[in-house]
Amino acid sequence: MDYALIWFGLIGLLWAGYLVLEGFDFGVGALLPVLGKGTSDADSEKRRRVMLNTIGPHWDGNEVWLLTAGGATFAAFPEWYATMFSAFYLPLLILLVALIVRNMGFEYRGKRDDDTWRARWDMAIIGGSIVAPLLVGVALTNVVRGVPLDADSEFVGNLFTLLNPMSLLGGLVVLGLSLTHGAFFLALKTTGDIRRDARTLGTTLGLVTAGLAVVLLLWLGLTQGTLWSWITTAIVAVSLLAAIYANVKEREGWAFIGTAVTFASAVATYFLTLYPNVMPTTLADGTSLTLENASSSEMTLKIMTVAALVFTPIVLLYTAWTYWTFRKRLGTQHMPAPVSVK
Repeated sequence: MDYALIWFGLIGLLWAGYLVLEGFDFGVGALLPVLGKGTSDADSEKRRRVMLNTIGPHWDGNEVWLLTAGGATFAAFPEWYATMFSAFYLPLLILLVALIVRNMGFEYRGKRDDDTWRARWDMAIIGGSIVAPLLVGVALTNVVRGVPLDADSEFVGNLFTLLNPMSLLGGLVVLGLSLTHGAFFLALKTTGDIRRDARTLGTTLGLVTAGLAVVLLLWLGLTQGTLWSWITTAIVAVSLLAAIYANVKEREGWAFIGTAVTFASAVATYFLTLYPNVMPTTLADGTSLTLENASSSEMTLKIMTVAALVFTPIVLLYTAWTYWTFRKRLGTQHMPAPVSVK
C-alpha cells in the first residue's frame, strides 16, 4: 500500500474541507460593510449581529481544518513542510496575524456597548477576512506552479518571487469564491432584507469569480494540466455556474452546495496538477520535492493512518451535529439589545 499517496490525498481533503468550511465565514466577515449596511445605525448594527451570529457557532471549529492540514503535512511530508514554511515564511506570518486579529474581533466586538469600539473590531474582522483567503490562494497556487528550488531542494527566491501573476490571480479567485460562498451562506441562513440582498450580491460576485477562475484554471491546465485535472476543472466550471443559477432561482441550499463543490473540486484540480510532486522547482538545474523524496518513513505513515481511521469519523460526526443543531435561519427580529460585559 502506497501510504505516501494516501496521505497526499488526505492532505488535499483537509485543504478542501478547510476552504469549504472556512471559506463561507471568510466571506461573511468580508461582506460586513456591504450586507451589514441598513437604513439607520441601529438597523446596521442589527444586520451585522445577524451576520456574525450565523457563523458564531462554526468559525473556530472551521479553523481546526487548517491546523490539521499543517500538522498532517509536518508528520507525513517533513521536507515539504520545512521547505514550504521556509519559502513562505513572511506570507504565512501575515496570514497568522490576520487570523489572530480577525478572531479577536469575533471575541471582543460585543464586550462593550459602544459604536466606536464595535467599528474598530469590525475593521479587524473585515481586514482579516479579506487578507487570509487572499494569502491562502497565493500560497497554494505557488505550491502548484512551483518555486525556485536549487539542487538541494532549498528555496532560493524571495518575497517578490511569490508575487507572480498566476499566484496573485489564484489569491483573487480564492477570495472571490469565499465572498460568493459567504453570500450564498447568508442567503441560506437569514431572513428578510439580508437574505434578499445576499442573493442579489451573490449572483454578481459569482459571475465575476467565474471569469477569474476560468482564466486561472485554463492557464494552469495549459501549462501543467493532466487528463484528471481537466476533468475536475470542468466540474469547477459546471458547479459554480449551477450554484449561480440556483441562487437566481432562490434555491439557497443548492447554491451553497454548488459553491462547496466548486471549492472542493478546485482543490482537487490543484492536487491532481501537482502530483507526483509536492513542490516542483522552476529552475532547470533544481530538484523538485516529490512524494518519494519528501515523505516520512512507512512506519510513521502507517501509525498516522490508523490514528486517522479512528479519529476522523468522530470529528466529522461532531461537525455535522454542530451544523444540524444551528441550522435555523436568523433575522434582525431575533437580535436583543446589546449588553456590555463588565
